[in-house]
Amino acid sequence: MSFEFEKDLKVEETNIPGLLVFDLPVHGDNRGWFKENWQRAKMTALGLPDFGPVQNNISFNATKGVTRGIHAEPWDKYISIAAGEIFGAWVDLRPGESFGQVYTTRLDPSRAIYVPRGVGNSFQALADGTVYTYLVNAHWSLEQKKTYTFVNLADPELDIHWPIPLEESERSEADLHHPMLKDAKPMSPKRTLVTGCNGQLGHAIRAYAEAHGLEGFEYTDIDEFDFSDPKAYDKYDWSLYGTIINAGAYTAVDRAETQEGRPTAWKANAQGPALLARVAKDHHITLVHVSSDYVFDGVQEEHTEDEPFAPLGVYGQTKAAGDIAVGNAPEHYILRSSWVIGEGHNFVKTMMMLSNKVADPEDKLDQVTVVDDQYGRLTFTSDMAGAIFHLLDAHAPYGTYNLTGSGTVKSWADIAREVFDLTNGNGSKVKPISTDQYFANATSPVSPRPTNSALDLTKITETGYTPANWEETLKTYVEKELGR
Repeated sequence: MSFEFEKDLKVEETNIPGLLVFDLPVHGDNRGWFKENWQRAKMTALGLPDFGPVQNNISFNATKGVTRGIHAEPWDKYISIAAGEIFGAWVDLRPGESFGQVYTTRLDPSRAIYVPRGVGNSFQALADGTVYTYLVNAHWSLEQKKTYTFVNLADPELDIHWPIPLEESERSEADLHHPMLKDAKPMSPKRTLVTGCNGQLGHAIRAYAEAHGLEGFEYTDIDEFDFSDPKAYDKYDWSLYGTIINAGAYTAVDRAETQEGRPTAWKANAQGPALLARVAKDHHITLVHVSSDYVFDGVQEEHTEDEPFAPLGVYGQTKAAGDIAVGNAPEHYILRSSWVIGEGHNFVKTMMMLSNKVADPEDKLDQVTVVDDQYGRLTFTSDMAGAIFHLLDAHAPYGTYNLTGSGTVKSWADIAREVFDLTNGNGSKVKPISTDQYFANATSPVSPRPTNSALDLTKITETGYTPANWEETLKTYVEKELGR
């Protein structure tokens, strides 16, 4: 058998998304030949994903006509030929519009193919002694094997024209009985791990996933998975996971200034994200992490994603350290928020409760003081969950994105008045006070607050996501709480 020497390295896209065919430069003379079978730098420059192979397998096929497949496996594969020639057929078995798409070609030592996770793989040896070799980016395990899916080589719907008729080929008993495409099970997506599932954002993420029928989600909190503890990572097979959404954090900003709270804040907000970033980098996992306006000093009236960090207090310092650590994971999204409102204890619910107390003639509370020299927009966790899944589904460029509600920038006192008016029509009972006056008689440490917490939303809007107007969401939120 002969093949072409001295071709240029080039890549060809196929009709199956992500399935890439490579022409390889093979150098030969009367002694034989030599090739760079896989060259990370050159091939990633041409579009090969930096898929991180961890295992090299070889299939020796003794006789012409040996036929194997069609198997979709839970890892990416880079396939090449060391000796002989094959006819290969690939079928997309991932859920989605391309399910059932077929691509066929011949491979010899001068050609290779990259097969994404979930694309069914099969081949027929066209020469005795064919040596078929492949790199994979996950180790085989019983847990991985459970996710395999198959389709029958002889399915007429696939219309694969095998060079050697299948009835004359060598096939395994298992391959003879694989299901037809109409009965084939699509490859399940990699798992998504959500940390901090019992917090405000964690609840919103679970609600979004369940409302949209998303599968493969695992929800954990600190009692099940303390992500700041290096030993806690040992119980997971991380090759099974494709995404980590870190909704866990230490958010008690004043307690973070105390002797007891300071180390806890650093552990949860800095050390934990650093460990998550390391496992995400090692296993090509997409890491989603939530940040805060407290990483800034609040001097700028509106903060962009690239403003230098200048935190005023311990909480902001720990969040900035966490952001820096997460940035070391190549596939990451940092969503920076401010003034978060969701399920559980929060500012809006507190103001509703106080509005009811002021409205109660039997209660002696006549008015409520709220600071009026801090400015920003509310971030509702429902909006944040929507933005997280938008970035993931749209495969938006990795990096940091601001995400709050859109609309007018207002003070805490302004927002309190709106909540009072929506609850009982008694917004006039909210009296403004400066931050210094509000905390003048504090008996425990108080964290400094940024004066300006508004975040510029241009970058996330350009990805196609439009943040909801916080005042409209506030009205809906209050009405729901009131049962209207």
